[in-house]
Amino acid sequence: MNTDRPLDGVGSIKVKLGLLVGISVLVAVTIAEVADGGRVPLWLSVPVTVVGALAVTQWLARGMTSPLREMTAAAQAMAAGDYGQRVRASSTDEVGELGRTFNAMAADLASADQQRRQLVATVSHELRTPLTAQRALLENLVDGVVRPDDAALRGALAQSERLSALVTDLLDLSRIDAGAAPLRLAEVKVAGLLRAAVAEASVDGRPVRVRDVVEPADLVVQADPGRLAQLVANLVDNAVRHSPAGGEVLLTARGLDDTRWVLEVRDEGPGIPADRAERVFERFGSGDDASGGTGLGLAIARWVAELHGGEVSAVPTPPDTTGALLRAVLPRRARATRPTHLQEERAMTTLTPDPAPAPPPAPAAPAPLAPDAPGPQNPYARGDGGGFLGAGSPWPEADGRPRPGVVLAALGIGAWASVTWPERNVGIAVTATMLGAGYLMWSVARFRRTTFTIACAVAAALLVSVTALRDAGGVVVLAVLVAVVVAAAGLTRARTVLAVPLAVMAWPLSALRGLPLLGRTITTTSRMRVLWPVLRTVGFSLVVLAVFGGLFASGDAVFGTWAEAVVPDLGWDTIVMRTFVLVLVAGVVLTGAYLALNPPATADAALPASRRASRPWEWAVPVGIVVALFAGFLVAQAAAMWGGHTYLRETTGLTYAEYVHQGFGQLTAATFLTVVVVALTMRVARRESARDGLLLRLLLGVLCVLTLAVVASALYRMSLYQEAYGYTVLRVFVDGFELWLGLVVAFLLAGVVRLRGSWIPRAVLVSAAVFALGFAAMNPDGWVADRNIDRFEAGKPLDTLYLSTLSADATPVLAERLPRDIARCVADPGRGFEGTGKDDDLLGWNLGRSRAVAAVKGLPVASTGCSSVVVEEYRPR
Repeated sequence: MNTDRPLDGVGSIKVKLGLLVGISVLVAVTIAEVADGGRVPLWLSVPVTVVGALAVTQWLARGMTSPLREMTAAAQAMAAGDYGQRVRASSTDEVGELGRTFNAMAADLASADQQRRQLVATVSHELRTPLTAQRALLENLVDGVVRPDDAALRGALAQSERLSALVTDLLDLSRIDAGAAPLRLAEVKVAGLLRAAVAEASVDGRPVRVRDVVEPADLVVQADPGRLAQLVANLVDNAVRHSPAGGEVLLTARGLDDTRWVLEVRDEGPGIPADRAERVFERFGSGDDASGGTGLGLAIARWVAELHGGEVSAVPTPPDTTGALLRAVLPRRARATRPTHLQEERAMTTLTPDPAPAPPPAPAAPAPLAPDAPGPQNPYARGDGGGFLGAGSPWPEADGRPRPGVVLAALGIGAWASVTWPERNVGIAVTATMLGAGYLMWSVARFRRTTFTIACAVAAALLVSVTALRDAGGVVVLAVLVAVVVAAAGLTRARTVLAVPLAVMAWPLSALRGLPLLGRTITTTSRMRVLWPVLRTVGFSLVVLAVFGGLFASGDAVFGTWAEAVVPDLGWDTIVMRTFVLVLVAGVVLTGAYLALNPPATADAALPASRRASRPWEWAVPVGIVVALFAGFLVAQAAAMWGGHTYLRETTGLTYAEYVHQGFGQLTAATFLTVVVVALTMRVARRESARDGLLLRLLLGVLCVLTLAVVASALYRMSLYQEAYGYTVLRVFVDGFELWLGLVVAFLLAGVVRLRGSWIPRAVLVSAAVFALGFAAMNPDGWVADRNIDRFEAGKPLDTLYLSTLSADATPVLAERLPRDIARCVADPGRGFEGTGKDDDLLGWNLGRSRAVAAVKGLPVASTGCSSVVVEEYRPR
C-alpha cells in the first residue's frame, strides 16, 4: 500500500469519503477511550483527540486530492509551455480516471505542439527555397545580367507554382482541422483522372517515368473530381520523389467489388518498413525528409479518402526488397457531406485571414508595486490552495522552507513537559516550558525585530511567569490567556480592533495551515543520513530495554529492586497522561511557531466598508437616546444617594445594601455596550462638514463622560456591598474589569476629541496586559483574606467557609492575622489548599505554596473540631 495514497485501491470517491469519515471517527473514539482509561482530564484529552482525528483526516484526504494538486501544478507548467508534464494516476476512482484523461490530453497537446513547431520549421524551409531562387532571378533581370526570355520566365513561374502548391497544402490542412470540406459529387472517369495525373507528373521534368493501368478501362465512379485528383496527385508526387533517377512509378486502378474500387501507386524507391507503415501518414515529414516536400501530401491524401468514405494504407515492404506500395480503397459511389454549423464557423475562423490589427497603444509606465504586492500572475494559476488559506488570501505562505530544527525543538519542549508536568503542581516546570515555547516562537518570528513584537514578547514572558509566583488557579489562567492574546497580536503586528481576535483565531488555524510545511519538513528529515538512524536506534534500544529489563526484573528480586530504584513508576495511567501532554504541548508550540514564521496579513484588518449615514440625525438620534438614558440613570443614583435610607425604603422597598448589589452585572454590560456604540457611531457617522464633526464630538464626548460616571457609580456600589457582605476574589476581579473598561472608555474619549483612534487597539491590548499583571501582583486571594479579616476585627462576621477555599496565596495572611484556634483550621495544610509545597521538588516549586508552607509551620496541629469551625460564621468576642 502506498503510504502517501492509502486509499488508491478503492474504486469510488464516495466510498473513499465514507471511509475517511469512518476512520476519523474511529480514531477520535479510540483516543477518547484511551484518555478516559488513563484518567486524562478533559481539557487535555479533547484537544489531543481533535488533533488526532484531524491528522488522520489530513493524511487520507491528502492522498485523495494528490492527483488534483499534481494536475494543478502540471496545468500551470503547461500554461507556461511545458507539455511534458504528467500526473501519477494510480487510483482507480473518478479522480484517477480524470488523471489518466489528463495525461492523454497532455500527450495530445505535446504532439500538437511538436507538430506546430515542425510545421513552422518545414514551411519556413519550403518558403525560403523558392523565394530565394525567385528573388535571385528577379535581381538578375533588374540588373540586366539575365535577359527576360522564355526560359527565365518559365523558371520564375515554376517557383511561383511551387509556392502556390505549398499554400494549397496549408489551406487543405486548415480544412482538415476545421472539419469543413463538403464534397461536390459527379461522375468521374478513372482512366482520364490517371492520365491527367501522369501528364502533370511528366511536366515537372523529373527523371522518373510514370505510367497507368485501369481495369476495366471504362471504370466510372461517383466522387468529387477535384478532391479525387488531389488524392491521386499527392500519391504520385510522393512516389516520384522517393523513386531513383530512371525509375518507374506505376498507377493501377481496378474494381474491387460492386461497391468499392482500389487505387495502388507503386514506386522503385527504398520502400516502407513495417514499423513506419502508419507513421508515413502523419504530418510534417515523418517519413524520409531527404526526399524533400512539406510532409503534408500523404496526410491530405488520407483525409480525402476518409472524406469519401474510404481509406489509404501503406503496404510494408518485405525485407531485402525495394519499392513502396500505397493503396487507397474507395467507394464507387461516395455520399455528399455538408459541414455542420460549428464546422462552418471553424472553417471561417481558420481559412479567413484576420483583419489587420490596430496598432497597439503606447505602453503606460508600470505602477510601482508595494513591498508586499504580488508580481504578474499566471491567469491559469490558483496558487497554493485558493480560498482563505491560498496564495491570493490574507494568509500566503511567505516562508515555506522546511524547518526540521523547529520541529525537533517543539518535540523537545513537548517531551520536557511530558516528563515534568504530570504528578506535579503548577510551578517552575510549567513556567520553563512556556518560556521555552515563547523563545522558540520569537526566534523564528518574521517580525521579531519590530518594537511592538519585542514589547509583546516581554509582556507575554512576564505574564506566564505568574505560573511560578501564584497558586490561585483563576489568576494563573487569566495571566496565561492574556499572554496568548498578547503573543498572537505581537507575532502578527495587529493594529486594529478586528486584527487582535483574528490573530488569536490564527493560532489554532495554524494547525491546518501549517500541515503542508510540516509534511515538507518531515520529507526533508527523511533524507538526513544521521537523524533517522539515530531515532531508530533509540527506539529499538528502548524496546529492548523494556522487554528484557522487565523479564530480568520479574525473574530476580535483587535485580528488580535495582530497577525500581533507577526506573520511575511508569504505570499505564502515567504513560497515557505523558503521551497526551507530549502531543498537546508539542502541537501548541508547533502551531505557534508556524504563526510566527508565516503570520497572516491581517495586521490592518477592518470590517468591510459600510455606507455612512446620509443625514446627521440618522446616528445622532440613537446616540442621543443612549445619552439621555445614561443621564437619567445618574440622576436616579444621585437621588438614592442624597435621599438616604428612608427615601430608598419608601421608594423601592429595598435596603441600601440590597440596592447597591442590584444590577451591578447590568452596569458592566452597559459599559461594554457603550464601547461598541461609540465605535459603530464613529464608523457610520458622516463628518464631511465642520458642523457634523462638532456634533459627533459633542454627543460621543458626553456619552463617554457619562459612561465614566456610571463606571465610578458601579465601583462605588460594589465597594459598599463588599463592606456590607464581605469580599471575594470574583468581586475583586469584576471591580478590576469594570475599572479596565473605564480606561478603555477614556481611550475612546481621547480618540473622539481628535476623531482619530488608530492607536486605541494597541493601547487597549497593553492595558489588558498591565491589568492582568497588576491583578497577579496584588495577590487577590491574600488581599481578599486581608480585607475580610479587617471586617472581622471591626465587629462583622467572618465567612470561614469561604476563606478555607482560598488558594495557598492567602495562607500567610490567614496564619498571621487570624486567631490561632481559627487559623489552625482555616489555614490547615490538608484543607486550605491542594499541594502545600511540602512535596514540591525544584521543578514543582511555586512562590505562593512555598510561602504557605513557611506560614503554617508555627501553627498547632488542627483538632477534630475544625469541621464546625469551617462551616460556621465567626463573630468577634
